[in-house]
Amino acid sequence: MGQSWNWQGIKTVASCLHRPSLLVPHRVVPDIRAIDFAQLKAAGVRAIGFDKDNCLTAPYQTKLHGPFEDAWARCRAAFDDGHIVIVSNSAGTEADDPGYRQAADIERHLGVPVLRHPLKKPGGGEALSQRFPNLQPAQVAFVGDRLMTDVLFGNLNGWLTIWTRQIVSAEGDNPTAARLRRWEYRIHDALVRNGVKPPNHPAA
Repeated sequence: MGQSWNWQGIKTVASCLHRPSLLVPHRVVPDIRAIDFAQLKAAGVRAIGFDKDNCLTAPYQTKLHGPFEDAWARCRAAFDDGHIVIVSNSAGTEADDPGYRQAADIERHLGVPVLRHPLKKPGGGEALSQRFPNLQPAQVAFVGDRLMTDVLFGNLNGWLTIWTRQIVSAEGDNPTAARLRRWEYRIHDALVRNGVKPPNHPAA
């Protein structure tokens, strides 16, 4: 498994030079075990999206990272499975998942839907919004390990963004993603030091 180049994403990231707040998450946690899903629900969040690789699973794997089982159960208890969705830049994309076989395999293992979408994050927010047509953007949260894809994706669409700063595994990671992630840590810390805040969100 792997990912093709995300040219649209590169152009979108470049636009953040004028809006650096889009790269700042509302919440930062080590991994999904630190997320209080019941509190999110109480704060008004009604649906939650997740990146997959290095957020829920090891890179390009289809099974949940073992230590996350209790946290995943808490998530599924707080949000019914119809309001949890995985948005991956590998599985579920037209370019990298012909016939959506990877997406179907992940759905079997994780028990929640994988979004089928034509554009890679940070583009393609419309596909996720259309999945929850009765919800306002402030009622959606998005969780992921990458600033330039996951956090930017969520902030562009007005969702609550949660950055999982600690990856599941470096083994098998996309080399380009690994290099960019190191820059993302520096970018995030520099933005925060300089007082850059995330976009306003009622549940932040």
